[in-house]
Amino acid sequence: MQIQKKKLSELGIPNGTVFGYLGVLVFMMGDGIEQGWLSPYLLDRGMTMEQSATLFTVYGVTIAISSWFSGVLAEGFGPRKTMLMGTFLYILGTIGFVGYGIETLDYPVMLATYALRGFGYPLFAYSFLVWLTYISPKQKLGRAVGWFWFVFTGGLNVLGAYYSTWAIHAIGYTNTLWSAVFWILVGAFFALVLTKKGAYRIVTKGNASKMEELLKGLTIMKTKPKVLLGGIVRVINTTAQFAFPVFLPVYMAAYGLDTTAWLQIWGTIFMANIIFNLIFGFVGDKLGWRNTVMWFGGVGCSLSTLLFYYSPLVFNGNYWVVMLCGVLWGAFLAGYVPLSALVPSLVKTDKGAAMAVLNFGAGLAVFAGPAIVWGFIGTLGNEGVVWVLSILYLISAMMTGFITLDKESKNILPLGEKLDTAKANRIP
Repeated sequence: MQIQKKKLSELGIPNGTVFGYLGVLVFMMGDGIEQGWLSPYLLDRGMTMEQSATLFTVYGVTIAISSWFSGVLAEGFGPRKTMLMGTFLYILGTIGFVGYGIETLDYPVMLATYALRGFGYPLFAYSFLVWLTYISPKQKLGRAVGWFWFVFTGGLNVLGAYYSTWAIHAIGYTNTLWSAVFWILVGAFFALVLTKKGAYRIVTKGNASKMEELLKGLTIMKTKPKVLLGGIVRVINTTAQFAFPVFLPVYMAAYGLDTTAWLQIWGTIFMANIIFNLIFGFVGDKLGWRNTVMWFGGVGCSLSTLLFYYSPLVFNGNYWVVMLCGVLWGAFLAGYVPLSALVPSLVKTDKGAAMAVLNFGAGLAVFAGPAIVWGFIGTLGNEGVVWVLSILYLISAMMTGFITLDKESKNILPLGEKLDTAKANRIP
């Protein structure tokens, strides 16, 4: 047993967190069940495109708010209580949305309950991420967050999509939505019951009140401007992920790549992405977190975004070439993984507040992507939108260059220089 724990620790999985990771994987699978088909389903039932867009916009707003709260609540009340809260809100929102909203297409009820549902997964998953930043050895923190993004993306974008592909035909659309509750409960069971209750304890310094803990998520951006920079970089990180599905399927169809081909390409992109989430976690610990985010994340995504867009044009809609270019973009997207290690390491205490800013950035990307498409596609067209996204990635690389750590916690090393693990103390 001791040998097994040592092996997991070497891989970057802190002791006592295995069931937590598994819980996040299953929870996010439940949350990702309707991602690929809910909007077309609602349109087929008579809703307008404007109503559908508004529904998902409101959902994105609550995700952003909840993402910010996840960091400060995890630090103020503890990760376990915050994760329980996320589970409860998700189930409550699902009951209202599926049981009352969709049943009769009661739009006001759908708006309110789907928004409530949006508070669920950030409180659950991102609170677990905050806990990891406290308990992981600094020299292995990149690997720990790499495993987190592996299970997060694997559940949300891969397992959820594959499961729903089977479920909507086997049990129907409504029952598929109901089945999300089962997977959410299974995920919560793994993370909160099978993981020892005491393991989620976070030791922080000071005697700040709960309100002061909440406000730190705002004040830290003033006292630690580099944390704010990290939050902006995090927004840019996945903006294209939420912008591409808005306009690329139609663009791809013009070159003979129909909806089925697009979904296969999109699914394969994130199969590659979850693998590279792990790879870049290790790379970040070896080459430096900032170096990895700048060069692989920022510069890599900037170039591969253009390559992905122009590949159907240059190669006459060749499915496999377009797939390869998309996978390359998905791989470089994982280059931002060490950002989740870099930003909380900017502070000795108040890591929850730092993660609140980072998580808020992740939530903002949910509607920042579609907003960029809406704002530029009318004047610049598809090509212009892609260039905007590519330039944003370059801007994120330049901004990351300013996110440097203090000397005593420095992990930013020249290429080839090894990290002195004797000095890389455990995060308090």
